[in-house]
Amino acid sequence: MDRPAPIVRRGTNDDIPAAIAVAAAALGWDPSEPNEAFFRWKHLENPAGASPVWLAVDGDDIAGFRTMLRWNFTGPEGNPVRAVRAVDTATHPDHQRRGIFRSLSTAAVEELTAEGLDFVFNTPNERSRPGYLRMGWREVGRIPTRVSVSGPGSIRRLAGARTAARKWSEPLALGTTVERAVDDLLDLPTPLPAPAITTARSRDHLLWRYGFEPLAYRVVATDDAAAVVRVRRRGAALETVLAEVFSPDVASTRRLLRHLRRSLPSDHLLTLADPPHPAPWLPTLPGLGPRLTVRDLAGTGPELSSFRFALGDIELF
Repeated sequence: MDRPAPIVRRGTNDDIPAAIAVAAAALGWDPSEPNEAFFRWKHLENPAGASPVWLAVDGDDIAGFRTMLRWNFTGPEGNPVRAVRAVDTATHPDHQRRGIFRSLSTAAVEELTAEGLDFVFNTPNERSRPGYLRMGWREVGRIPTRVSVSGPGSIRRLAGARTAARKWSEPLALGTTVERAVDDLLDLPTPLPAPAITTARSRDHLLWRYGFEPLAYRVVATDDAAAVVRVRRRGAALETVLAEVFSPDVASTRRLLRHLRRSLPSDHLLTLADPPHPAPWLPTLPGLGPRLTVRDLAGTGPELSSFRFALGDIELF
């Protein structure tokens, strides 16, 4: 006899430990890694607001959960755009193949639409993307990346690193913390961006986004520009993530990137194809970069050309 479907309900902060336990069981979290602290940082400390969570409940068991990370954008006219990012869903191994992912996601979309949010976005991997598309998400395009390689040996290591990058960063002594540098970053002169949907950057956002200690983000600066970076392993290659660039012009960005190449112990720098001032020696990598998907909640939502992302907006989550 088929088991009855679990009941889906909205979760509260009191349910977070149960959701974490399901994630640990389903995803095989290494107990030596700070995954629980990482989860709480993302979903409880976000200045945009705590993440809404939905639970699938089967009797006394939490069979699965789904969270949506709140993310505030600024629209082309300076208007606030309220969105969420579809992240962190898991079904307990004892309850898989019962349609729990779809039930949780459907409930989330219905409630977020009623709440008045504009859209859901995410960058699902090859395995999960088809499920999202079947539920009404649409793929709006690939976010292209750029790379700067240090030398021939680095090229070989990068070519052989056909694997996902590690979540956790390598220690980095260069530069300073975002907490110490945030006011300087916000004071740097930067040109007004072309009309686009951009992350609503504020002091609180930068402190949260780059302040989680195990991720070891650092601010590296020259006289007139700065970058938020972290270093991580990608197979045998050591990769510098260029998460944010604060720069007034192309010449300043070029000097900053030369400084990063000389100073950082990595095989290559990785960033998006559309930072504020891309240097010409950072070629676009064809066919690489995360695929952005959107679930419209308030009419027809944005296309890829409407966004202007920094790598820090999309990496990691």
